[in-house]
Amino acid sequence: MRKRSLLPIVYIFFLMLPIYWLVTMSFKTTNEILGGFSLFPQAFTLENYIKIFTDSTWYNGYINSIIYVVINTLLSVSVALPAAYAFSRYRFLGDKHLFFWLLTNRMAPAAVFALPFLQLYSAVGLFDTHIAVALAHTLFNVPLAVWILEGFMSGVPKELDETAYVDGYSFPRFFVKIFIPTIAAGIGVACFFCFMFSWVEMLLAKTLTSVDAKPIVATMTRTASTSGYELGLLAAAGTLTIIPGAFVIYFVRNYIAKGFALGRV
Repeated sequence: MRKRSLLPIVYIFFLMLPIYWLVTMSFKTTNEILGGFSLFPQAFTLENYIKIFTDSTWYNGYINSIIYVVINTLLSVSVALPAAYAFSRYRFLGDKHLFFWLLTNRMAPAAVFALPFLQLYSAVGLFDTHIAVALAHTLFNVPLAVWILEGFMSGVPKELDETAYVDGYSFPRFFVKIFIPTIAAGIGVACFFCFMFSWVEMLLAKTLTSVDAKPIVATMTRTASTSGYELGLLAAAGTLTIIPGAFVIYFVRNYIAKGFALGRV
């Protein structure tokens, strides 16, 4: 029994070790990081964080990332809701094939679409804008959101729809006031996965931006100087990128738990 009780502790230890190492590195100078092994900073410094919050290149990267991630999450879930409802409530010609085709888009690597998106957005004037990255990410997030939401919606009895129509509800009123609150857990789970994919995705975000909408992931790949990579600065930037994801997980943790129990997660 003792060995079994120790397994979760050991697992959590190894899970948190990289995060601890990243955080401690953020309070070190690059010379100290390269100088040798140490569990704690020998010369504690906030210089790396000060540079991030005072250099417009860095903090604008965070702002740009948050903007297009929020746009993408709202857009993906808004499009996926009616699509998932159609798949869960109706049977039509080619529905299973269409559903499978949506999932194949999610399975494809982002590198396949990088060049077509670059040429398309350059032609229509969307290159280096937040909406360009947000729209590119919907190609991957909409199928995922449809798949998750369809699982939740299929678990809601169709009698709920019929009862609402008998009571005089129009479809938009029923969908907003009754159906959406019923699948709130599924929406929370879908928002979480859409947010996290868009937040950590680098290839499309870096390819489709240059200056005005450059995200933090692109900024972190350009920290080389004459003396090499600024490892302390990279560690500080990496530590700050964990915070938004941690906040999202905290607020939707109950929905995620329900998703594992009830939905397609």
